[in-house]
Amino acid sequence: MNAGNTSTPEAAGSGMLRSIAAFMVTQLVLVLGLAFVMQRFVWPGDEAARAVQASAWLAVVVQLFTFAFARLVARQQVIAAWGLGVLLRFAAVAFWAFLGIKALGLLGNPALLSLVVFFFVSTLVEPLFLN
Repeated sequence: MNAGNTSTPEAAGSGMLRSIAAFMVTQLVLVLGLAFVMQRFVWPGDEAARAVQASAWLAVVVQLFTFAFARLVARQQVIAAWGLGVLLRFAAVAFWAFLGIKALGLLGNPALLSLVVFFFVSTLVEPLFLN
């Protein structure tokens, strides 16, 4: 094996970790920025802010798992990875709508709509980091 070959498993794993880290930093910046705008201009108030913040955390966690899985299998099964990601996001929104919001005593509209916006924006930038 020559020294210039970067197709080793270690190099592939390192590239995957770098893309996951870059996506997470980008996602955090986007979600925090959107959460600030929503709390300040769309839904002002303490209860609405709590709902938006809870949705932001849920979006970050779900997107981390979704992106990591998509990045792991994207080379072999692009459509399967994309489909599972959509299914996980849909399940998270359904869980949030039917159980999470009530269990945490959050305002429904800010919690649910902000989660959908966070997922939408994160999903738009996700392809930039899959390659």
